[in-house]
Amino acid sequence: MASSTAIPPAVPDQAGADAAAARVAAPPSIILTLSCPDRQGIVHAVSGWLASRGLNIRDSAQFGDATTRRFFMRVHAEAMRDSSKGLGLTQERLREEFQRDLAGEMQMDFDVQSDDYKPRTLLMVSKIGHCLNDLLFRVSSGTLPITVPLIISNHNDYADLAAAHKIPFFHLPINAKEGKTKEWQEDEIVRLASEYKIDLVVLARYMQILSPKLCQIMSGRIINIHHSFLPSFKGAKPYHQAFERGVKLIGATSHFVTADLDEGPIIEQQAQRVDHAHSPADLVRAGADVEALVLARAVRWVAEKRVLLNGSKTVVFN
Repeated sequence: MASSTAIPPAVPDQAGADAAAARVAAPPSIILTLSCPDRQGIVHAVSGWLASRGLNIRDSAQFGDATTRRFFMRVHAEAMRDSSKGLGLTQERLREEFQRDLAGEMQMDFDVQSDDYKPRTLLMVSKIGHCLNDLLFRVSSGTLPITVPLIISNHNDYADLAAAHKIPFFHLPINAKEGKTKEWQEDEIVRLASEYKIDLVVLARYMQILSPKLCQIMSGRIINIHHSFLPSFKGAKPYHQAFERGVKLIGATSHFVTADLDEGPIIEQQAQRVDHAHSPADLVRAGADVEALVLARAVRWVAEKRVLLNGSKTVVFN
């Protein structure tokens, strides 16, 4: 057999190696979100600052609220590979420089996030599982940009569903005889959220009222789904109450959770017409479809940094 001589790999010059390493470190694509008091020249200042860092704007949306006099903006920008300006930039460095150059002077609340980041999301459920199942399917099929490190429930009904998706499931029931109070339950939720480095909490028909303390700890990070077009039908079996009243519209609202029950800033809503031929079971099925769709939209928009808080309302760049 003829002998062969291995050809050693080419060794790039140091300058080339440094440039390649810096290029890898540069964020390929970022999302910048901000809100601030409205004033002239904000878009010009932001776009100019991004250009000075070698970042090219892929898309941009902005809104000035004439009532609150606040300005909101979402910018999707990417590093230009043929420009040396973007080399070596990281999200941390961009945050520091944006704070120094613009945010401080313009009193901006802002965030910088890689556009491929998937928020670590805690899903919570009780005994009704259509929203949980829908979210898990969307995650597994790659159509919902979140990761789900764990599921929490006050019932054990969906332990098998969590296991099928290879997601840790934590059963946290309230049991006074065992000393498992609501305070214990919520302390465990906070502990697990910290342990799993949770960015976002989704109440996928979690039928427990959260305490003001927990709402404060996770302010702006908890999304809920509510049968919003039945505001007068509170308590058990709202769709059955709606049937008795002969409603013509049902629907759902997804909103951020606050200490004021079902009154947090609204993210998304949808209605569906029904009529006299719909039985209570028909209304439940129709309502479940709307709830799952509305919640999935809200979660996706929040994950994609399209939702900005505006006092008791939201600005949604969808």
